[in-house]
Amino acid sequence: MLVEAAPAKVNLTLRVLGRRPDFYHDLESLVVFARVGDRLSFTPADRLELDVHGANAPAAGVLADNLVLKAAQALAASVHGLRLGHFVLEKNLPVAAGLGGGSADAAAALRLLARHHDLALDDPRLFAAARATGADVPVCLDPRPRIMRGVGDVLSPPLHLPPLAAVLVNPGVAVATKDVFAALGLAAGQETRAPDSAPVPRDRASLLSFLIDRPNDLEAPATSLQPVIADVLKALRTLSSCRLARMSGSGATCFGLFASQRAAAAAARNLAAAHPGWWVHATTFA
Repeated sequence: MLVEAAPAKVNLTLRVLGRRPDFYHDLESLVVFARVGDRLSFTPADRLELDVHGANAPAAGVLADNLVLKAAQALAASVHGLRLGHFVLEKNLPVAAGLGGGSADAAAALRLLARHHDLALDDPRLFAAARATGADVPVCLDPRPRIMRGVGDVLSPPLHLPPLAAVLVNPGVAVATKDVFAALGLAAGQETRAPDSAPVPRDRASLLSFLIDRPNDLEAPATSLQPVIADVLKALRTLSSCRLARMSGSGATCFGLFASQRAAAAAARNLAAAHPGWWVHATTFA
């Protein structure tokens, strides 16, 4: 049995550059990964199967639609003789939460199949299968900090960033990405801004200033659909040790950045006590 972690993807920034004539949105996002996530195991077998368990398994949806299966099928279509097998997914991350959980699971499935078949992680067939599976799967394939552009298919080389102490908070509501983009209201062919050419700073203080100047353009439309997101951000921002609070992806998960892991852990305890219905985790982004 082979095992892979499927870490949560966090969008520290997310700028919408415009909406293309084909109706897809061009994005630019600084992506990092948290030390919390799902866990996927794989045992080679004659049939492709998936079992899902864990705290958030009931919200994972119809098994046949799971991205783990779609990723495996996409890779099998391009790699002759690829042996599939039995996947077991421990679903810890909330679903439809702006953390790329399904995409991280799919990417973990591709890494497991690559390990079993001695495929290099930079094999173009892996990237093609990731792209065919979903927009966020390519950046999750090799989970390191990067700038993600286009529809998620244009990736920078890995970035060397300082570890960031953080708290992730989800208020227990799901947000459909398509609804958030619809609420953004861009017309096909509409451009909103030019790509950012500024380099991403490597030291913590400069990086924080960089992040403050580059928000998440989906935060306002997501909050219009789920006003509780504003409550989460307010709860994070009222903590004296919080340096920055922002929504990740299309929401509803938000994150707060803190000066130290100890401060983040204390903040998580306070938030969990004050809001027992929220999913709260202290973690590190890297």
